[in-house]
Amino acid sequence: MWKQRTAVGVLALLALAACGTEAGAGAGPGTGSGAGGGAVRTDLPVTGVRWDVDSVTVDGKRTAAPSDARVEIDSKGRATGNYGCNHFTADVRIDGETITVGPGTSTGMACEKDVQRFEAAMSRTFGGKLTAAMAKKTLTLTTEKGDSIALTAQPPAPLTGTTWTVTTLVSGTVASPLPAGAQDKARIVFGKDGSVHGSFGCNSFRGRAKVSGSTITFGRIDGTKMMCPAPRMKPERELLAILDGRTTYEIDHRTLSLTAENGKGLGASAPGTTG
Repeated sequence: MWKQRTAVGVLALLALAACGTEAGAGAGPGTGSGAGGGAVRTDLPVTGVRWDVDSVTVDGKRTAAPSDARVEIDSKGRATGNYGCNHFTADVRIDGETITVGPGTSTGMACEKDVQRFEAAMSRTFGGKLTAAMAKKTLTLTTEKGDSIALTAQPPAPLTGTTWTVTTLVSGTVASPLPAGAQDKARIVFGKDGSVHGSFGCNSFRGRAKVSGSTITFGRIDGTKMMCPAPRMKPERELLAILDGRTTYEIDHRTLSLTAENGKGLGASAPGTTG
């Protein structure tokens, strides 16, 4: 079903990434390489990058995107992503500054009304011939009638130096969200010096962690000993047990999975960048 992009398309894509143009003052988002702004040098490729959707502009009306809206184009000419609620895939062909999006497929989940309206606007806009304009970490795709999609490159999160917010506790193949009292409060930060610190949701902790390949071996973890509400104490004990001894880890873009040898583990996410 998916068309393979030719070598010419690959070279054109790299040229687009290296020599994008930025619209000058007063220029609209749909301007191409002939816009008033000077050439902008960037080494950011279009493929293999997660592009977070910032907004869609249709008939002059700009609509901010839901937090989950994103697009990624792989080296074989396949675009995958999320309209904000539903996932999609589509064929993509690149020729110079023109990106042609062919027919695709999407899931059919029912979403909140505001998200559904955004999805309808984006699905109509992300199709057919689009003019691509790059500047620094931003990408603007503009249709022939002037509607546009604004996107920002979202790089993968490194293990060290990132504040990982714990979102789930995992037992084998079952993942459970943290209880309401602990959500957005349990965090882990790995330092380049081998330190680790953070919060279990109520009590804070500090210790040592040695990273080797895909494994993290935790040393002694010291924490505060405050009495916390009952709903927080159980996940605190479970998190402390996970950060004990040898674990394996995996990073999928901005999501961290940490698994202990007994199959217990956690899932955590990194905050997005602002471009």
